Amino acid sequence: MLNSVWATRGMVTAPHALAAEAGCAVLREGGTAIEAMVTAASVIAVVYPHMNSIGGDGFWVIAPLSGDVFAIDACGPAASHAAIAWYQERGCAAIPSRGPLAANTMAGTVGGWAVALDQAKQRFGANLPLSRLLQDAVYYARHGFPVTPGQSAITEDKRAELQDQPGFRAAFMPDGEPPVAGSAMRQERLAATLEHLAEAGLDSFYRGDLAASLAVDLQSLGSPVALEDFQRFRASLTTPVTLAHGSGQLFNMTLPTQGPISLAILGIAERAGLAGMSVDSADYIHCLVEATKQAFGLRDRLVVDPAFAPLPAQEILSPERLQDCADRIDPRRAMAWGAGHKPSDTIWMGAIDQSGLAVSFIQSIYHEYGSGIVLAKSGINWQNRGSSFRLDPNHLLALRPGMKPFHTLNPALARLKGGGTLVYGTMGGDGQPQTQAAVFSRHAMFGQSLQQAVTAPRWLLGRTWGQSSDTLKLEGRFGSEIIDDLRSRGHDVELYPSFSETMGHAGALLRHTNGVLEGATDPRSNGGVAGY
Repeated sequence: MLNSVWATRGMVTAPHALAAEAGCAVLREGGTAIEAMVTAASVIAVVYPHMNSIGGDGFWVIAPLSGDVFAIDACGPAASHAAIAWYQERGCAAIPSRGPLAANTMAGTVGGWAVALDQAKQRFGANLPLSRLLQDAVYYARHGFPVTPGQSAITEDKRAELQDQPGFRAAFMPDGEPPVAGSAMRQERLAATLEHLAEAGLDSFYRGDLAASLAVDLQSLGSPVALEDFQRFRASLTTPVTLAHGSGQLFNMTLPTQGPISLAILGIAERAGLAGMSVDSADYIHCLVEATKQAFGLRDRLVVDPAFAPLPAQEILSPERLQDCADRIDPRRAMAWGAGHKPSDTIWMGAIDQSGLAVSFIQSIYHEYGSGIVLAKSGINWQNRGSSFRLDPNHLLALRPGMKPFHTLNPALARLKGGGTLVYGTMGGDGQPQTQAAVFSRHAMFGQSLQQAVTAPRWLLGRTWGQSSDTLKLEGRFGSEIIDDLRSRGHDVELYPSFSETMGHAGALLRHTNGVLEGATDPRSNGGVAGY
């Protein structure tokens, strides 16, 4: 798959084709890119449940054709009762990654949808009713959606740690076995929950009868999340971090996400001479991998809830700091590399409408199926993002009530030199900033088409979806001479199959200066690009 999709009036890309088609249908009806994204987000929360849920978090970076780029932080903080002592009293040496004790943060994504739609109405004249935006998600939840091969495989792979979690088997293994790819799965309780949101408004997730029901179910399972946490939560507008790059002005999500780190990789690599290398050569890969190591060093010292951060997010990207990191790169020798963060799962989607409004959006429940718990009344599977906290009070990510967790999530956007607008992103923990660097540099610096930039063989240093090793993973489509060269420089290379899902589900959209839209989706996913 090397040919991009082209259109002129509107376009959506998503790692599940049904989400892309649903979003594009809203564009056809005159909806804005923001409204299309809420529709796509609601659909993918139903049809891709191993990757995301309305029980998770979300982040937005949004750019009108002209004017300021803005962002939305829909990160749910730790519950007011989630404290180190609370876990110690329950005999925990670390926060569990599954079960009710892992469900210790608020779910923010629905609040993010609400803020986005409010901005769409205020700034861009949005007027489609919420019931229209959620109708496809309700339909698929009530009448059934086809199980993807990925969902089937992940359910089987994680069966031992998920099947006994409260509500999981009934929701996602209704016949007692992992669902077969192509079978129809229904989520009727979730359909009713989405219908309630459509009728009562998105704020009902946090305040009102639905919020009370969600809180009762969480508390009954032993989660520390309480009604007061729902009532306190508000998603918020914020300012993205930005990087001046030779190819344009780049934007990404601010703290507590690793958005600054995604930009840092590109900033460091540019200063290390990436533009003078041949794309997809051993030199090119080595430069980006070594830039990643330097950037991850910054991440592990500086990325945290901004209320507790050693530096403001934008200062992470100071020219002096990026140059210092670039100066540490040896072009012929790989730096030693240690353990990364835990793997994670998510979805990234993009939308651009006829006015040129561009949206980069990401939504997640952290690990596959999140905490694994499914709430009895609502049918919502809740995230385990708070398992990234530490119970060591001296750690940068030490758990505190009300603290935002570290997020791998980061939706990317760029205003390219010459006037084009690019939105791009991927799923995959440590892989997110690396794949963003690959897709952006291949297209914006070396002229590959969007689809070629997404399809081309990829690498990954460290951990991503379902993985725990910290090797430099390479897809087998790289030539043996490149693999041997990287090994000779000291990289611990591990070969993966071609088009391995380990490398994430990337996507990208570009509005060219003449208004023509170009889109790409990842052949490693179940995705699609829908345009008109």
